[in-house]
Amino acid sequence: MTSELSDPGNLVRRVDVDRTSPVPLYFQVATQLQELIESGEIGVGARIENEVDLAERLRVSRPTTRRAIQYLVERGMLVRKRGVGTIVAHPSVRRPVELSSLYDDLVAGDREPRTEVLDLRVTQASDAIAQALQLPPGTEITWIERLRYASGEPLALMRNAIPRTVLEPAREELAEHGLYVLLRRAGHVPRIATQVIGARSATTAEARTLGERRGASLLTMTRTAWDAGGRALEYGSHVYRASRYSFEINLSAG
Repeated sequence: MTSELSDPGNLVRRVDVDRTSPVPLYFQVATQLQELIESGEIGVGARIENEVDLAERLRVSRPTTRRAIQYLVERGMLVRKRGVGTIVAHPSVRRPVELSSLYDDLVAGDREPRTEVLDLRVTQASDAIAQALQLPPGTEITWIERLRYASGEPLALMRNAIPRTVLEPAREELAEHGLYVLLRRAGHVPRIATQVIGARSATTAEARTLGERRGASLLTMTRTAWDAGGRALEYGSHVYRASRYSFEINLSAG
């Protein structure tokens, strides 16, 4: 059955935001609208009401609805037409939205990734990791440390914490595949993350492991990723050789 968002009762009943969730409100709105579009409940060609009315019906701010709509426009789910408004696009132009991992990026760039698993164990989450994952202190996690190679050279030292209830991978799986590949195979698709990028000098141990001199510059990245429902999937703390790696960020005005 197809329906338009011009029906306020339908909208309020189907789209529900959780203000206690760590997932941003705009993303909650966008993913729920996406699910309605993909299920056919909001049909191709249906018109999405304007940002002001949508914000009022959802009881969120106008910037929240604007960002949610822009998110779906950028992914081909919606399209803006002059004189008509924002409408649901044809399914052929839809694109899935997934976070990528270093392994995915290296494969895409023909960099021949190889992984050495340095540590794999079940342990209790530290206070900092529990807070990042929104878990009670002491919750059991799978702790993973890996050394990632690219074209035969050590590139990154990666440490990850995953709730044990989400995934408990085998050492052989981690050596063969990227972590996000294993998460997706288990039915857990990372859809949003908070990420902090920085830099610091390598410790003696890190320099030795990465084949760098002591005190060499390293790029750092910490990330917490969630699925579309707001469930925390992984916390990562990684260091990269600054001489071999850089981050690229694409920006757009809107």
